[in-house]
Amino acid sequence: MTTITVRNVPDETRDLLAARAKRAGQSMQEYLRRQLIEIGAAEDQGEFWDRVEESVARHGSTLSTEDILAALDEGRR
Repeated sequence: MTTITVRNVPDETRDLLAARAKRAGQSMQEYLRRQLIEIGAAEDQGEFWDRVEESVARHGSTLSTEDILAALDEGRR
C-alpha cells in the first residue's frame, strides 16, 4: 500500500470532509481512502475517447458524422 500526503488543504475543506466522514460513520482516513478508490476506478472523459478511437481504428466505422448527428437528433424526438 502507498501513503499519500496532501498539503495546503483549506481548513473549510478539511472541516467539510470531516463532517461527511462522520455522517458516513467513518474516520476521515477511511472516508478519503474510499473516495480515492472511487475516483481511480471511474473512467474519465479522456480515457473514454481513447477507447472509442481505439475501437474505431480496430473495427472501422461506416457512419459519417452527418449520420451520427441525424441519429442523435432522431433520438431526441
